[in-house]
Amino acid sequence: MSKVLWQPTEQQVGSANMTAFRGFVNEHYGAGLADYDELYRWSVGERATFWEAVWRFCGVEASKPWDRVLDDGDRMPGARWFPGAHLNFAENLLRFRDDCEAIVFRGEGVMDRRLSFDALYRLVARLARALRDAGVGVGDRVAGFLPNIPEAVAAMLATASIGAVWSSCSPDFGVAGVLDRFGQIAPKILFTADGMVYRGKRHDSLARIGGMLDRLGSIERIVVVPHLDSEPDLAGLPSAVMLESFLAPDTVQEIVFEQLPFDHPLYIMYSSGTTGLPKCMVHSAGGTLIQHLKEHLLHGDLMRRDRLFYFTTCGWMMWNWLVSALAAGATILLYDGSPISPPKVLWDYVAEERITQFGTSAKYLAAIEKVGLRPGKTHDLAALQVIYSTGSPLAPESFDYVYGAVKKDLRLSSISGGTDIVSCFVLGNPVLPVKRGRIQSRGLGMKVEVHDERGRAVTGEKGELVCTAPFPSMPVGFWNDPDGSRYESAYFERIPGVWSHGDYAELYDDGGMIILGRSDAVLNPGGVRIGTAEIYRVVERFGEVIESLAVAQEWEGDSRIVLFVLLREGLDLHEELRQSLRRAIGREETPHHIPAKIIQVSAIPRTISGKIVELAVRQVIHGRPVSNLDALANPEALAQFENLPELKEK
Repeated sequence: MSKVLWQPTEQQVGSANMTAFRGFVNEHYGAGLADYDELYRWSVGERATFWEAVWRFCGVEASKPWDRVLDDGDRMPGARWFPGAHLNFAENLLRFRDDCEAIVFRGEGVMDRRLSFDALYRLVARLARALRDAGVGVGDRVAGFLPNIPEAVAAMLATASIGAVWSSCSPDFGVAGVLDRFGQIAPKILFTADGMVYRGKRHDSLARIGGMLDRLGSIERIVVVPHLDSEPDLAGLPSAVMLESFLAPDTVQEIVFEQLPFDHPLYIMYSSGTTGLPKCMVHSAGGTLIQHLKEHLLHGDLMRRDRLFYFTTCGWMMWNWLVSALAAGATILLYDGSPISPPKVLWDYVAEERITQFGTSAKYLAAIEKVGLRPGKTHDLAALQVIYSTGSPLAPESFDYVYGAVKKDLRLSSISGGTDIVSCFVLGNPVLPVKRGRIQSRGLGMKVEVHDERGRAVTGEKGELVCTAPFPSMPVGFWNDPDGSRYESAYFERIPGVWSHGDYAELYDDGGMIILGRSDAVLNPGGVRIGTAEIYRVVERFGEVIESLAVAQEWEGDSRIVLFVLLREGLDLHEELRQSLRRAIGREETPHHIPAKIIQVSAIPRTISGKIVELAVRQVIHGRPVSNLDALANPEALAQFENLPELKEK
């Protein structure tokens, strides 16, 4: 039995949006649901009715109602949600027009900036008119190569308001990485900043844009946002114009929101691209909107008074998720720069801006614990009510750290999903307890199961995370995939008609879950399946270890586990530490988990979005090529895994 670390009070349960929604369902649909477990089972058993209820409860704004909620509801892929409905994504996010703060921005070396809901609306109105005047129309692509700044939000909303399709990546991508993405979708307009600041160093964006223009022949106009300098030099970019020159006159007051079908494309988002060209996932306006409303209002219990921060870039889906909180009337807080330079910078932000919901990665929480940060002692966190964590599995010890060093009375919501669904399969819940090491619940309307190797749904056993019924935020397809074959093979090849997400997980009887790593990185020594997170959570508790990475090495007709460790500066991996690591892994997991080899490295390779890349390392240690190094933030780190003498020894 996992220890309960936080329990909502009766008052918190009674005032939660989740409770109000259950009451709404009972009143309007005669469901008679007594608790969350019954609500969840109803939501996946009566999917069409459930999503209709979400639409009504969350107040989706649409110019034309749906003819039906769901067509072909047993087809996956192939189900159609809310056919006949016409709406606009941006209109739903810009429904508030008052003086309340919509966006607060803070960045390295940049003064704070603030936009009210009314000011944001007026900026979007000018941008939307300018895009129309530039010839952008329904279905055209608009790209953003931008830091996480207010103009990125406004450009996306303006794009969506006219029915064009938004796609973005962050300016820490190199030229090849940008071309791998934008080169597939042929954008008409490119928004960029002149540069960004990270760890005190200025990084120029315009030179990189100049280096890719010849291969992005579709771009007709580059719009430059002055971020580092008030008057950046545009001499090398003949098609470039400053933002202020591009904007329509400030006399434009109203936005003409194009009313489009529920499944009209909104975003093109990308897989990490570590095994080839990134997949271009097309997400719909309606599916993204209704899923995010459900997650923010019900699972996040987001209110108009809330101030939501998530540390992200414009190249990670959490940026899209964060921005959708505007539909709830909440304030979104943006940050651009290093989250740990200095280590307390984000906690200064939390305290000074009275942030109520704070989102980050599991790696960030582990990192600040390693450096001894105790924000609850050094900062006023009275306003903070929720911490979100995603990106990788959150170790049980990180739960202990949050409740010991940050704040006891808050909801720690470990969440998991992905760019593939621009949302979550499993996430937090304001009416359920937080248990050590576990994600609180499956998302409403998401028929999430764990299947064993024989394809049976199991609880209390490890297996593949799958979703066995359609949901609105599934991609409407992949770009340049006319017959849908690439989309089918990505998720439905393993089990036809069932979404296989690629996570290795364990589901519990109470609906809680733990994620044990990626399925394609599962270790299998002697036929025993082991998730990499099972090893990481033991190893990374050692003070000497900053980070680790485990892979399976083919060995004598089987496989064996090889563990690579990044140690604190100045430390060497001596035999005593190796044996301590092995003993701890064997004691806390099983003898099968004990690595055959433990090797010190100077860096752990990761994607630009911060995820470690077990598959790339596995390829390198076996002498196989890594197909797309441009997807990595530090591709040079792979060189140290080549031809290691230790891997030739027993």
